[in-house]
This record gives sequence, C-alpha cells and structure tokens, in this order.
Amino acid sequence: MNRNVYAVLSTVLAASLLAACNSGGEQVKAESKNKTAATQQSEPNVIAAHKGVNQAPVPLKMERVGPHDVHIEMTAQITDIEIDKGKIYKAWTFNGQAPGPLVVVNEGDTIHFTLKNMDPVVPHSMDFHAVHASPSKDFIDVMPNKSGTFTYPANKPGVFMYHCGTKPVLQHIANGMHGVIIVKPKNGYPTDKEVDREYVLIQNEWYKYNDMNDFQNGVPSYVVFSSKALKPGDPNTNGDTFTLKEKPLLAKVGEKIRLYINNVGPNEVSSFHVVGTVFDDVYLDGNPNNHLQGMQTVMLPASGGAVVEFTVTRPGTYPIVTHQFNHAQKGAVAMLKVTETGEDDGTETSGH
Repeated sequence: MNRNVYAVLSTVLAASLLAACNSGGEQVKAESKNKTAATQQSEPNVIAAHKGVNQAPVPLKMERVGPHDVHIEMTAQITDIEIDKGKIYKAWTFNGQAPGPLVVVNEGDTIHFTLKNMDPVVPHSMDFHAVHASPSKDFIDVMPNKSGTFTYPANKPGVFMYHCGTKPVLQHIANGMHGVIIVKPKNGYPTDKEVDREYVLIQNEWYKYNDMNDFQNGVPSYVVFSSKALKPGDPNTNGDTFTLKEKPLLAKVGEKIRLYINNVGPNEVSSFHVVGTVFDDVYLDGNPNNHLQGMQTVMLPASGGAVVEFTVTRPGTYPIVTHQFNHAQKGAVAMLKVTETGEDDGTETSGH
C-alpha cells in the first residue's frame, strides 16, 4: 500500500474518531442537561433565603396581667414539619408549629399581642378572627427580624381561626401560618357540668410546596388533623397523617366528650363526624347562643369552628373523620380510643 493510500486512510480514521468524540460529547452534554432539568423539577420551590433554614420552635408566651388583660407573644419562623411519614415540609409557622399554638382567652379580655418575625426575608402579620380591629392598622406586616405590638378586645366567645394576613394571604396560610384561638364564654356553656373530658382538633390541608398555582387551582396532597393542648399533658401535635392514628385520644366508657374544632383550610370544607356516636350538643362557631342538638355531622367552612359534645357508651376505637372521604383517604382521620379505665390498654386501633 503506497503512501497516498495511507494518508487517505489516516485522514478518514481521524475524522471518524473526531466525529465519535463530538457525538459522545454532545450525548454527555444532553444527558447532563436532562439530569439538571430533572433535578430542578424535583426540587421544592424553596425561597433561596429559606434553604437550609430550620429554626427551633420558640415557645408561646402568654401572661395574664390583672383580671382582663392578656399579653401574648408569638414568633413567625421557618421550621421543618413532617406532614406524612418521611415527607418534610419547610413550613412557614407560628412558633415552629403548623397549625400554630393554641391561644385561650376569656370573653371580655383585652389582648396585647406581639409578633416577632424571625423569617430572614418575608414579612408576616396576624389576623385574629376573634377580635374587633382595624385591619389596616392592627393586622399590618411585621418586617423580617422586627417585632410589632397590637391591642384589641376579645368580646365574642367562640372557636376562631387565626392566620397570617400578609399578601398573598393564600400563600402564607397554605404554607402553615394558621391556628386557633378560643374565647371562653363569660357564662360558660349550658352543658359545662356534663362534660368529663375535652380536646382541641384542627383540620388543615397541605399542597405542593410553596406552589401558588397548586394552592389556587390544585387539590390538596394531604388533608390532616392535629390536636392542641388545653392543659399540660394534653396531646399537642402538628398537622400530619399519622400521629393521631398511632397515638389516639383517650376516653372512658360513659364519659361525655367535648371537642373544640376548627377547619383552618385554606380552601376546603370539612364535614366533621365521629363514627359510632351522635353529637348530643353542638355550638356553632363555639358560641353558646348557637346551640343545636342531635347532629350527626357538622359542616365547617374554611375558618369555621364549633364545639361538639357526645357520649361514648361502649369500649372500642371511634374514628374521627371528615365525611368527605376523598379527604379522609388523604389523611383526615384521627382515633379516639375508649376503654373501661380511660387509659390506653395497648390494643391496636382500627377504623377508617
């Protein structure tokens, strides 16, 4: 084979190798680009300044000063919440809880409220449904790393929602900034002496993380219950799919149970029902003037509350549900375990 033939073959071989290298390089680039795009799509829509932030819950501060003045200090903060087994939501919270801590005052109290904002970049505020106030003055934004103090009367008894009122309000509520304030009636409820045990239950929804399109146009990924402590030792949980199934509320056979309930939404209605019993007494919105009897299900609009009372006559597990069962399937089931002693007997809970 002469030199000319060798030269031609060498040129062809080099061109082939170069083409192969370029092809391989383009393939690597394409694969890398696809992986990057997939990674970007799978990452939650976390605000840049919130990445890596998981602030330890700050305890609620409440102090009664005199007979009718209550000082309350709450903290806006970013805290990771486990909403389903292994599913962490970087929640926007009050005091590192979602829903936030329970607030209890008396009818006629004056609330002196301070909000500290530990969020590094986002302003927050407080909208108490329980008070008469000027929203443009009393529910205004508190800037990051600042605090604001506001005063208003609580003159109506009931079970009310509170939430962040900063625009867009839907974003702040859906990300976890909601909770319940109970204003106890001055003269109590007509059935106070009949009640043996009481709990607080809250329903809320979780959507795709910080996704305004999903908040506005989608359906919730999870609908959940939480319990908030009325007194030391009571269960105090976040809104998740599992805790109140694994650690049920407890009652004794023959007891009359009172539940303070609220649906903090932000979007869905709750058809609140306790399987195996009928509500003897219901106070819509928790107001003693709104007294109904013999109800099977109580409709709670978003932000709606109630006091429901019922008697448990036999031992066993009583599922607490929203009777909109697409939501129950997404997590909105809690368990009430009824035993002869009122203590957990260790038997497995079962139900819906």
